[in-house]
Amino acid sequence: MTCMKTKILYAAAFVFIAWAATACEDLEKCKFCRLVSTDSSNGEVTYGFPTEYCGAKLIAIEAIGPKTIGTVTTVYECN
Repeated sequence: MTCMKTKILYAAAFVFIAWAATACEDLEKCKFCRLVSTDSSNGEVTYGFPTEYCGAKLIAIEAIGPKTIGTVTTVYECN
């Protein structure tokens, strides 16, 4: 291979490795999430047990919006 092709190959490999290293960064994050239910009729708040979620499961849990059934609204709270 010529010197120029080798340099281009090394540059492409470097860019790929740099991209791959940062692409998985969000998949390693973990948080504890719990369900919080609030009854709007009397203001009662009920907390579920915290559970640890990481990666894609955490992203899916955080994407779930509040759900209301009757006067009770339930939402995931993650810290």
